[in-house]
Amino acid sequence: MYEIPVAAEGADVDRIYLVGVGDSSLSALRTAGAALGKKVRGKAIEIVSLCANTPDEIKAHGASLALGAYQWNLKTDKTTEVPQLVLATTESGAVTTTSAIAEALYTARDLILTPSNIKNPLWLAEEAKKVAEAKGLAINILAGKELARFGGLRAVGNSSPQPGPRFIEITYTPKGKAKSAAALPHVVIVGKGITFDTGGVSLKRPYEFMTAMKSDMAGAAAALATLGALADLQPKVKVTALMMCAENALSGTAQRPSDVITQYGGTTVEIINTDAEGRLVLADGLAYAKEKYDPDYLVDIATLTGSATLGLGRQYAAMYTRDDTLAKEMVAIGEKSGERVWHMPLVDDYQDSLASDVADLNHAGDKGDYSAGSVTAALFLEHFVGDSRWVHLDIAGPARSENDSGENVKGGTGFGVRFLIDWIVSLS
Repeated sequence: MYEIPVAAEGADVDRIYLVGVGDSSLSALRTAGAALGKKVRGKAIEIVSLCANTPDEIKAHGASLALGAYQWNLKTDKTTEVPQLVLATTESGAVTTTSAIAEALYTARDLILTPSNIKNPLWLAEEAKKVAEAKGLAINILAGKELARFGGLRAVGNSSPQPGPRFIEITYTPKGKAKSAAALPHVVIVGKGITFDTGGVSLKRPYEFMTAMKSDMAGAAAALATLGALADLQPKVKVTALMMCAENALSGTAQRPSDVITQYGGTTVEIINTDAEGRLVLADGLAYAKEKYDPDYLVDIATLTGSATLGLGRQYAAMYTRDDTLAKEMVAIGEKSGERVWHMPLVDDYQDSLASDVADLNHAGDKGDYSAGSVTAALFLEHFVGDSRWVHLDIAGPARSENDSGENVKGGTGFGVRFLIDWIVSLS
């Protein structure tokens, strides 16, 4: 990267120019953007970058500039200095798209980084209402007795004090397409929204494993933020997000190992480990989506299993689907968007791990010793999607960052937003 002129501490400088990078690949442009954004984070400085030219370069570089400059601060009484980011280009459409993506990424990060003593399912529902009102999205929220058929969501969420679990349904329809929406491709995104995960009765231990669990709603945050951006970008696709929101607490009303619950749609499930709660709330959402919408594409996104990080680390999401053509398309979208996914196998030999003597399924895949927790979790979810063109994204690795580096601050990254936006726009 070319030398970036930055003044000494205290100098009266309010503008920085980035004139180019030695490598014009999207990866290099992201790296350069993130590095500069981080350098000026919290400073009232104008950044003028002249190094992105094509629409793809502008999206990659501009989004990374914004991500590097991102900061979250609960101290609302303190004025936070914000750098102004300027891309020198005549590609105004690409800048508009980049701005929408950056705003969505900030929305997702703000939601994820909010502490769980503030962020509960009701709070998430109120935040979703704000996004829906601001962007002109339809929204429907279910709670209490309205969740009678959502056995997984209730089993997990009834462990917490009031206000209890929430089912949040938000729909984007292109402007002027309400009457002809049935002719548009319909995508349903089901997002895991566990606002804090203690593990329940199967308590996480050691306790350090619990400290990052305010980010266990990153899938729902990505789904909500994506719909907000789509309202600005107006692709000719109908998209519905289902946010499955609950807190997995340890209490006298918490579910127990050996309980049997009935998921949405009637499948009975034996509870083995209450810390495998995410798949229970997702199963309800997937079954609901299939029954109500029978969508053209059914996608779930969740910080689901630590197992997904064992082979893929923090740079890739684990992607599961039987549709090889769609998988190839999504891998390419991931490489281009900067949010990479790896196509993982749905190994049918592992199906017997879900057997139960007292229910249709056990949810933890504990029958057999396959050491494939991410795979068996995906196989469990597959039982609820019917013949849908379904994709499962296990984002447990890239949804969280353990340090402040590159594009990512420590904590929630907003992973999934760029990927979902780029993929959905490609369907238009």
